[in-house]
Amino acid sequence: GWKAVVLVVYAALYELSPLRLDAGLWWTWVLLFFADDFSYYWYHRAGHRIRILWASHVVHHSSEHYNLSTALRQTWTPMGGIVFWAWMPLAGFAPWMVFLALSWNLLYQYWVHTQQIGRMGWFDRWFCSPSNHRVHHAVNPKYLDKNYGGILIVWDRLFGTYATEDDDEPVVYGTRAPLRSFNPLWANLQVYASLACDSWHAASWADKLRVWLKPPGWRPADVARRFPKPAFDLATLQRYDPPLPRATAWAAALLFVAALGATSAYLWQAHRLSTGGLLAGGAGIIVGLWLVGWLTQPRTSTSATVARA
Repeated sequence: GWKAVVLVVYAALYELSPLRLDAGLWWTWVLLFFADDFSYYWYHRAGHRIRILWASHVVHHSSEHYNLSTALRQTWTPMGGIVFWAWMPLAGFAPWMVFLALSWNLLYQYWVHTQQIGRMGWFDRWFCSPSNHRVHHAVNPKYLDKNYGGILIVWDRLFGTYATEDDDEPVVYGTRAPLRSFNPLWANLQVYASLACDSWHAASWADKLRVWLKPPGWRPADVARRFPKPAFDLATLQRYDPPLPRATAWAAALLFVAALGATSAYLWQAHRLSTGGLLAGGAGIIVGLWLVGWLTQPRTSTSATVARA
């Protein structure tokens, strides 16, 4: 759905531009590679520095583990990236080329989400590697908001956002105010809820707007006084691992497997379903995943903490 909107916008921009880059020329593909990766760097950096964009991107960082499954932990609201690649169709790149570059950049990033591969020497100096990307997923103060590069890490070196993984300071993964929930709906909505709450309570109309545009962690002074939140302390941070009754754990696991099976069947048959069928099937899967989160949430726990709000 949203990708179709992006495609229409990029196609319109491409038609408006007098420029055309020939896909039959080798240097067009070199330019495409660098243009896409450059755009990704700024999109990714903005996703960490503008709170409304962080509200979407936080889903990917909310995992307190770091493995290949973390790469698949993606947002349901990927709407902020459209502006960062909009210049490319205006520069003469056909929309299909832009989408192809987006795809290879995303596929490349899958393998760097691992703790099983150590330093890679010269490769670490030029490319986004597992070591470089582990730093990016850290909440340690020395690592925070570093290593935004998608394929190349040279953008971080050029623009002052590079940090090397330090053997003397192990990476701690997650967000600075942990999700503390296995509920995928709350994982996608919690920062939006925090934004709306802070904006509602802010006395100044300017602050009501700034809440959405300032970096994560920024709050209006009056809101911070009325609704204080504890300062981040790496030393007291604990991984979320609530004890669950054996029966509850089994029920949640079986329900999750059922939800995966339903999702696979839904995607396989999506082209045959009516609009009503698509909506009903999607809603059913979401409800199933919400039930997994509900089952695994300790009954005595408080509401989930808003991530890095």
